[in-house]
Amino acid sequence: MSRALPPFEELVELDAEAVRSWCARSLDALGREREEIDAINVYPVADGDTGTNLYLTAEAAHQAVEAVFAASAPTPDTAETVRAMAHGALLGARGNSGTILSQLLRGMAGVLADGCDGDHLARALGEAASAARRAVAHPVEGTILTVASAAAGACAAGGGLVDVARNAHDGARTALAATSGQLDVLERAGVVDAGGRGLVTVLGALLETVTGQAPPPAVATRVTPAPPEDCPAEDGPAYEVIYLLEAGDEAMELLRSRLDALGESLVVVGGDGLWNVHVHVDDAGAAVEAGVEAGRPHRIRITHFAAASAAASARGERAQRAVVAVVPGEGLAGLCAEAGATTVRTLPGEQPAGDELLDAIRRAHAREVVLLPNDSDLRQTAAAAAERARAEGIRVALIPTRAAVQGIAALAVHEPDRRFDEDVVAMTAAAGATRYAELAVAERQSFTSAGVCQAGDILGLIEGDVAVIGTDLADTARTVLDRMLSAGGELVTLVVADDAPPGLAPDLEAHVRRGYLAVDTTTYHAGTGAPPLLIGVE
Repeated sequence: MSRALPPFEELVELDAEAVRSWCARSLDALGREREEIDAINVYPVADGDTGTNLYLTAEAAHQAVEAVFAASAPTPDTAETVRAMAHGALLGARGNSGTILSQLLRGMAGVLADGCDGDHLARALGEAASAARRAVAHPVEGTILTVASAAAGACAAGGGLVDVARNAHDGARTALAATSGQLDVLERAGVVDAGGRGLVTVLGALLETVTGQAPPPAVATRVTPAPPEDCPAEDGPAYEVIYLLEAGDEAMELLRSRLDALGESLVVVGGDGLWNVHVHVDDAGAAVEAGVEAGRPHRIRITHFAAASAAASARGERAQRAVVAVVPGEGLAGLCAEAGATTVRTLPGEQPAGDELLDAIRRAHAREVVLLPNDSDLRQTAAAAAERARAEGIRVALIPTRAAVQGIAALAVHEPDRRFDEDVVAMTAAAGATRYAELAVAERQSFTSAGVCQAGDILGLIEGDVAVIGTDLADTARTVLDRMLSAGGELVTLVVADDAPPGLAPDLEAHVRRGYLAVDTTTYHAGTGAPPLLIGVE
């Protein structure tokens, strides 16, 4: 637990315990104000999740600091603590504002690691504001960047720790109040910037840490809106794409250039081989592919803005119902996002953690959520995430889908206007009526239920068990299809990865047409990062 400061005790220097307390207070304050900040989120996209994204980013920073304290005896040093705070925020950054907040903390950590008195804090805030602007491809005034710059400018002269923290908070509050007049979209909606509002909260937590007193109340978040006739509709990219990227510094300039050409709201933060990439695009697959060419992307999150916007009313209220689906391959992620689902990407050999599933449930921003894990090995992790979400007041139904094709079948019958229980029953029935198979390449010699396989053999798994061992993907796929269809079926679903042999899908579609006249076939492209072939039979 963080140290409880006596009333009105003032610090002259931040130590490890004070940084820990700041992280905890920031998390608590953002938790209290999360829904209010979500409700005023209209820029760059009115998807009502800025408060949630800032909270999740602060939560990741807090958890990283707690992990350092748990591993140190008696306590870590201050430099180690501020670096952990920044690294945790980088790993857990969510959304546009959360990504920028992580860069602000990273910029501060670089200075605070050398000292934590008032003068160092002033320089840290200045470096943070500069670093955040460098991370954003096209900085816009009236945003969290403006508030960060104002905070840094207000305390640039340095001084004692308390004076610097107070001046920074006052400068941020003043700048936040002015944001509604700097961006037309804010003025029309009659709100201040949501990201800037969150930063004021974080700086208020810092002020409370060094003074022991609650900060002054935040400025009014709502102002008089512009007349309705001045409010034209605004269009923008369809998807938000976020991923962590392991890549060298030399690859980042080309990546930034490619992503900037693909979309907008580009923010790339980090360094030393690890980056957090955020961009809004129409072609989510191309944004991920750019990351693949630059290095190794993981923790990929793709959000469809139409679904996210529908999840919040003009007052920031939660939507009634949403679906969260775990999927392999960016192609399936895009498909599910187009159907309105919030997606969690998986990569071969990497399963999402419970925190990632809980994050997706929160991002869905709905009172009721249907969770599709699409992997039998994720059942317990998904159940734990659902239970944690229920503790936050979200009604969650976990449908035990064991493969992506079962999730597609469930999503196809999803009707959000139905009663929740009826919708869950229909989706569960559709998933349960779908038998599934997967074709994979054996990595080593091993014993299977179908005999001994050698490295490089093609394995046909039906319902999770190896049923066929072959040497050719198409031949093995045809054998698997015949076995599955021998028990009957009306619809075959093929999910083909980009690295599958050319012509595989047409060949299998023709095979079904020739041998099973009453069976329809539907083909989807999984993109990269998925098994060569997934098969579903309904």
